[in-house]
Amino acid sequence: MRESLFIKKNLSRWKKYQEEPTDDPDEMAERFVSLLDDLSYAKTFYSFSKVTRYINGLAAGIYHRIYQNRKEDVGRFQLFFKYELPLLFRKHHRLLLFTLCFFLLFCIIGAFSSAHDETFVRGVLGDEYVNMTERNIANKDPFGVYKDGNPILMFFRIAYNNIMVSFYCYIGGIFLGVGSLYLLVRNGVMLGVFQYIFFSHGLGWKSILVIWIHGTLEISSIVIAACAGIIMGKSILFPGTRKRIDSLRKGAKDGIKIMVTLIPVFIVAAFLESFVTRYTEMPLAVSLFILLASLAFILGYFIFYPIYLHKKGYRLSAEGKVLTPFILSKQ
Repeated sequence: MRESLFIKKNLSRWKKYQEEPTDDPDEMAERFVSLLDDLSYAKTFYSFSKVTRYINGLAAGIYHRIYQNRKEDVGRFQLFFKYELPLLFRKHHRLLLFTLCFFLLFCIIGAFSSAHDETFVRGVLGDEYVNMTERNIANKDPFGVYKDGNPILMFFRIAYNNIMVSFYCYIGGIFLGVGSLYLLVRNGVMLGVFQYIFFSHGLGWKSILVIWIHGTLEISSIVIAACAGIIMGKSILFPGTRKRIDSLRKGAKDGIKIMVTLIPVFIVAAFLESFVTRYTEMPLAVSLFILLASLAFILGYFIFYPIYLHKKGYRLSAEGKVLTPFILSKQ
C-alpha cells in the first residue's frame, strides 16, 4: 500500500484518538492495540517517514494515560526487581546461555590442559599458590587457605575484588564484547585448573562441598556480568533500526541494570567465603543446603522466574517499560 493511501485510510481515526481522548480503560486499550498495529505496518514499509513518528507519538500518549490512571500496586523499587529486571533477563536468555557455554568450554580446556601438561597448572596459578595448596593437601588440610586471616578483612577484600572483576567484565563489552569474552576465557581456564588440582588428588567431591558454598554465587555472577558486557557489545555491532549511538545507550543501560543486581549477590558470596567456607568440616547437610539454596536462587531468579513472567503475558516495551497482560491480552 502506498504511504498516501495508508494515511488517507487511517487519518480520520488517528485524529479522533488525538482530539477525543477517553478515560475508559477498555477503549484506551483498544485504541492502543490498534495504533500498535498501524505502527508495526508503518515501521515495516515507511520506517523513516513522519507518519511513523506521528503514530508512535499517539501510541505513547495513550500508553502513558493508561499508566497514569492505573493504580500502582507496587513501588518503583519493587517493580524493578519483581518485573523489569527478570523480563530483561528473559529478553537476553539466549545470550546468557551462550555466555555460560563459552565459559564452561574454557573451564574444560583448562582442566584438560592441566591433565596433559604439568607445567600448565603453575603457569596459570603461579608457583607460590600451587606450592601452598600442595602443602595444605599434604598436611590434610586442603582448604586451609580459607582459614587464614581475619574474616572481616577477608570479607571486604573479597567483596571489593569480586565487584571489580564483574565491573571489568561489563566494561569489556565496550570493545565490541571482546573484552568480556577475554575475561571469560581467563576466568574459565583458571577455574578449570583450580578444580583439576583437587580432582587429581581425589578431593573433587570435597572441593565441591567446600568451594562451591561461595563459588555458586560468585562464578554465576561473573558469567552474568560478562553477559551484561556482551549485551553492550552486541548493541554496537547490531544496532537494528536504531542509530548506533542510541543502540549503545540502550545496551549500556540494560547492562547497568544487571550490574546493580549483582552487587548484593557478590556481597553475599564474599560473606560466605569469609565467614562460612572456612568451616571445611561442617556437616554434609549444612554444606548441601547452602550450596543448593544458592543454586536455586540463581536458577530461580535469573532463569525460571523470567520464563514464568513471560508465560503469564508480561513483556518489556522497546523503551524498557513493563507491559502487563492488561494491555497485551488485547493484542
